[in-house]
Amino acid sequence: DVATSLNNLAQLYKLQGRYQKAEELYIQALEMNKKWLGTEHPDVATSLNNLAELYYSQGRYEQAEALYIQALEMRKKLLGPEHPSVTRSLNNLAGLYYSQGRYEQAEALYIQALEMKKKLLPREHPSVAISLNNLAVLYKSQGRYSQAESLYIQALEMTKKLLGQQHPDVATSLNNLAGLYFSQGKYEQAESLYIQALDMIKKLLGAEHPSVATSLNNLAQVYNSQGRYSEAEALLIQALEMIKKLLGAEHPSVATSLNNLAGLYFSQGRYNQAEPLLEKALKIATEELGEEHPLTRTISDNLEALLNLR
Repeated sequence: DVATSLNNLAQLYKLQGRYQKAEELYIQALEMNKKWLGTEHPDVATSLNNLAELYYSQGRYEQAEALYIQALEMRKKLLGPEHPSVTRSLNNLAGLYYSQGRYEQAEALYIQALEMKKKLLPREHPSVAISLNNLAVLYKSQGRYSQAESLYIQALEMTKKLLGQQHPDVATSLNNLAGLYFSQGKYEQAESLYIQALDMIKKLLGAEHPSVATSLNNLAQVYNSQGRYSEAEALLIQALEMIKKLLGAEHPSVATSLNNLAGLYFSQGRYNQAEPLLEKALKIATEELGEEHPLTRTISDNLEALLNLR
């Protein structure tokens, strides 16, 4: 099926950060599905959803929202209000609202998705754990730490029980809980969980993997906050080199890594070293994600703050 092939290729381009190519193919697949299947069909909803996800990852939130809502309404109409595809749509839209800081709307949709999953699935299911996790992320952002902690722990225990002690999803859960402790300044607890997650990911996915780089970055943040600068620097450089090698020198994740390393230099007053890193990061983010993307804006603000100190 041609539309499926186009979708798969688009997905690959998206992973490589080649967003324009991905967009062209997703639109082609959408048009093809509409033509062959009619404007209202589950596959058309999936195509809308894929394109929305691409826009979301580019920070094109308004376009993403319109398509997510279209996909959600179509799925409700075609598959009924309670269906796994509907829960996926609710989650996607909630994630978008979360990214925009529209927390109340996000919470309502996350809870709706969670309740629906509990009805449709066994009480303990990987998908239920994902929903608990999503809600916990939201509560953490609102500073509702005790609610977040209880959901994170619930998700972690459920994931361990369902998938075994050693699994990438368990590592993700450990990372999430560590991130919560980090936000609360509980650095020792955060460090121990981050190290546990890092070791697990290395063992499961190999020593060089984008998830390993993310874990190195997380651990470096803890060390930075504790003033353990040389340890933090070593990890950030390792993460940066790994991301470049795995995803290419112009990938948006490289911009994130450069920004992290610059942040470390900034906090040490090493402004001359921070500046070229931020300039390079800004160039990548602007070219790959556009000027309006949250990451581009963050880097731009950081560079401005640095230049104001010079």
